[in-house]
Amino acid sequence: MTGAALKIAVIGGGLGGLSAAVALRQAGFEVEVYEQAPELTQIGGGINMGPNAVRVLRRLGLGPGLDREGVRPLGTHQRRWQDGRTLQKAVLNPRCDALYGAPHVTIHRADLLAVIAAGLPSERVHLGHRLVGLADRGEAIEARFENGARISCDVLVGADGIHSAVRAQLFGEEAPRFAGCVAYRGLVPTERIADLGLELGTQSWVGPGAHLVHYPVSRGHLLNFVGWTEHDSWNREDWTDRATIERALAAFEGWHPQIRRIIAAADTCFIWALFDRDPLKRWSVGRATLLGDACHPMYPFMGQGAAQAIEDGAALAACLVAADGDPGRDLSGALKRYEELRLPRVTRLQELSRANKTRFHLPDGPAQEARDAQWAHAGDRSPDALRWLYAHDPSTLEPATATG
Repeated sequence: MTGAALKIAVIGGGLGGLSAAVALRQAGFEVEVYEQAPELTQIGGGINMGPNAVRVLRRLGLGPGLDREGVRPLGTHQRRWQDGRTLQKAVLNPRCDALYGAPHVTIHRADLLAVIAAGLPSERVHLGHRLVGLADRGEAIEARFENGARISCDVLVGADGIHSAVRAQLFGEEAPRFAGCVAYRGLVPTERIADLGLELGTQSWVGPGAHLVHYPVSRGHLLNFVGWTEHDSWNREDWTDRATIERALAAFEGWHPQIRRIIAAADTCFIWALFDRDPLKRWSVGRATLLGDACHPMYPFMGQGAAQAIEDGAALAACLVAADGDPGRDLSGALKRYEELRLPRVTRLQELSRANKTRFHLPDGPAQEARDAQWAHAGDRSPDALRWLYAHDPSTLEPATATG
C-alpha cells in the first residue's frame, strides 16, 4: 500500500459489518467497528449459508470456527404442506465442496457472529455507539455518536441494517415496507424429536399462503424452524404479545403432523414481521458507502441475505486495495466501482426472493400443480443448477455474469 494505512469506520456490528471489518483489516487497513447495542448480539435462530459465503469466510481464516459450530446438511428436501409428498430433493454435501470448494452450512446466527467476531481484536469493536450525524470534510469523513464520541476516518461503511442510520444520513429517511408476511421461529432440542428420524438436512414445506423450513444448528443439538404466513397488516405490540406456541400451531393448522410435532416441541416461539425496500440506484456518497441490509435488504426466500452482505465486504476490500495502490487514491471512485460490481447481482437476488414468496405460497390449484411439476423436472435447488450463485468470487473486480 502507499503511505499510511487507510482508516475505515464500519457502522454496525452484525454479520455483514463484522465480516467486512475482518476482510478490510486483513487487507491491511486500519479498521474500527461501531455498534449501537451494548453487546454483540444476533437476533434470529438459524441461518442457511451457501458455499459462496462459506468460501469467503474460509479465506478470512474462519473455517475452523465454522466447522466447529456449523452443520453440513446432506441434502435439501421440498415437500407438500399436507401430505408430505416430495416435490424435489437435492444433495448438498459433499457435492458443494466438490463443485465450489466450500460446503453448504447451517448454523445458529449467534454462533456465526461469534466465529466472525473472533477474527477481530476486541479493542477494534466499540459498543454503545449510536450514529447521529455525518459530515464529509473532503479529506476525511466525520461521524458523531449519541454518547458524545466523534471520529474521523478516510472511508465510512454503513452496515447497520434495514433501519440504517447511515442510509438515512446519506439519502434521507424512508420507512421500509411491510412485506405482508410474518414469521414464527423456534429452536427444538433434537433429542425431543429423535423418534421422527429426521434426515440430516434442510426440509422446506410449502402450502397455501405459507411455508416452513427446518434444519439442524448448534453442532446438531438443536433443530431450527421458521414458518412464514401471509397477513395484511402488522402491529408490533399485538403480535409480540401473542408470540406463543399455541399461536404458531394455529397458523399451521391442518399441516403435516411432523410440522406440528416440531412446533409443539419448542419451549418458546418468536415472531417477527418481514420488511424490505426497493433497490437503491446508488449506495455511495463521497467517502461513505453502504453494505448488506442497509442498501439491499431482501426476503429470506433465496437464503442469501447474510451471504450477500458477506460478499459485499470481500468486494469492498478488493476495490479499496486496488485504489490504495494508485498514487491518486481515488476513494470515492473505488466506492463507486464497488457498488457497480455488486448492484446487478444483489438486485437479481432481491427480485428472485420476492418471486419465491409468491411461488412458495401458491394456493392449491392449477398454478400450484404446474409449479410442482416444474420442480420435479427442473431440480432448481440443486448445487449444480445454482452455479451462477455459488461459483461467484466477489473479490474479482469483474462484473458478475447475468446468465444462469
